[in-house]
Amino acid sequence: MLLSSEIARLEEARQARLLAELAATSRPFAGGVMGFDAAHTWHNHAVGVGLDGAVGADEIDAMIEFYATREVEARVELTPFAHPTLIAGLGQRGFIVREFENLLARELTPDDDLDALRPELEPAGLELRPVDKTNEDQLRQCALAIVSGFYPEGEDLTAMVELGAATNRLPGSYPFLALIDGEVAGAGSAMLDDRVACLSGVAVYPRFRRRGIQRMLMVKRLEVAREHGCVVATIGSRPGEPTERNALRLGFCVVYSKVIVGRPTLTT
Repeated sequence: MLLSSEIARLEEARQARLLAELAATSRPFAGGVMGFDAAHTWHNHAVGVGLDGAVGADEIDAMIEFYATREVEARVELTPFAHPTLIAGLGQRGFIVREFENLLARELTPDDDLDALRPELEPAGLELRPVDKTNEDQLRQCALAIVSGFYPEGEDLTAMVELGAATNRLPGSYPFLALIDGEVAGAGSAMLDDRVACLSGVAVYPRFRRRGIQRMLMVKRLEVAREHGCVVATIGSRPGEPTERNALRLGFCVVYSKVIVGRPTLTT
């Protein structure tokens, strides 16, 4: 059985590599990565940090300057395993808690009966179709279905759809469309990297909900992860949200909680 600290090393390193891949600008920081893109994008933070020992004051100051020159708030994701020097250094420089996130995980073993996780009645007319990464329409359909589940109706999702499509093009990404009688009902994707599979996003359009589609997407991605040699699957969720409840029903458990801290600026 993997320890929570071992899962953290796998998952946080995966997140750091993904940030370096997708962010317009990134730099090493405290054993992880700090990234930046346009204002108000999720790239503007540091992740995978403080897991390799002490972090010096000069390095923290350089991170603050990196974000200050780009006129965005410096944000850092901290696990319970971050070195005390990093935590103290951030506190001394005015960083405060912005939000929390739980990291849920489920080990994948050869004898794990994933079929038992399927709903008793599988959705009629359902097809889980792997997205063709050379097909831009499919990439955007998948991204739109996923991001639509996380933003209010009517909000402009153009930038987020483009980001989702870019993520789904990556070599380690395994996106799926959920079709009901040929119509897009939802989508889900998994990011596979160094024995860990992050079930990174899943959503079902409102009129197709409560049919077991999301559960089928979860099981499908677990199967793909195990087929590719992953030993653990992870899901990130804010505490108490539906994502967390759905994951718990499928045998995931909270292995550690992260605190996201930020340094207030005059404009925040």
